[in-house]
Amino acid sequence: MDILLLLVGLVLILGGANYLTDGASALAQRLRMPEFLIGLTIVAIGTSMPEMVVSVLSSINGQSDMAIGNVVGSNIFNVFMVLGLCSIIHPIAFTKENIRFDIPFCVLVSALFVLMACDTLIGWGSTDTISRFDGAIMLLLYIGLMTWTIRTAKRPEKVEDGPKPMAWWLTIVMIVGGLCGLVFGGELFLDSATSIARKLGISESVIAITLVAGGTSLPELAASVVSFLKGKVGMALGNVVGSNIANILLILGVSSTINPLTMGGITLFDLLVTLLTAVLLYVTSFTFRRRELDRAEGVIFLLLYAGYIYLLVR
Repeated sequence: MDILLLLVGLVLILGGANYLTDGASALAQRLRMPEFLIGLTIVAIGTSMPEMVVSVLSSINGQSDMAIGNVVGSNIFNVFMVLGLCSIIHPIAFTKENIRFDIPFCVLVSALFVLMACDTLIGWGSTDTISRFDGAIMLLLYIGLMTWTIRTAKRPEKVEDGPKPMAWWLTIVMIVGGLCGLVFGGELFLDSATSIARKLGISESVIAITLVAGGTSLPELAASVVSFLKGKVGMALGNVVGSNIANILLILGVSSTINPLTMGGITLFDLLVTLLTAVLLYVTSFTFRRRELDRAEGVIFLLLYAGYIYLLVR
């Protein structure tokens, strides 16, 4: 039964990703907005809903390490696995805006996360806690970012060549339906995979590190890969960058506002790897004098993720 539910979840994820990509692309065409911006906002927030649910419920139940660990694992997975796989399919080109603002802001947000989580190291407190005040700052930053991004977005002079724009009602139905497919499919896939893993005798720590973080990031993976295969490279990159920013500022902001979050089993090493993913993504935009994440770098990302998992579970 678990295997059947696993397959059903996978079908929902792939179908949802397909509908979400088409709907988001149609929305970008209708609003005359760059596909990267749609990926950074609507697609990123939508695909981050599983992380939101897990982290908020964990915060309410007093499971701080699960709330933070989910975000840490998802951000690492998004860069090393999602972008790693996408870049192997085809190199990912960066725009000037990506290099000058989007990715550097992601680096700054990751650094802010490390600073807020390391109170004892910096001397700000006796315990490593993300307080309600920290959460409020995160939420204000996210609101400010979204407002600034939308207001300063460069709209094309004319809609790109292509078919007639999709009807408004159909665009909304495809976006909402796609998001529902991703969220419910991801939950079904995660629950089934976890059940199978437990029956096979796999430890809870391995399940938490791999399946929980990877499972809640399945929407990002599916949406990004499908967007990439459809030629929507900007949307795929925007989805990952936007999701990682939303995971920290929006999800941890909401979760820590509900209840202050202590680090628990989350170590400084985990936090630094989260920061490293954003830094490496920025560095790849300058390597070999090409503004792109190429296949070789994608392979390196996948190897780094495998190495990180190995160090955690050995």
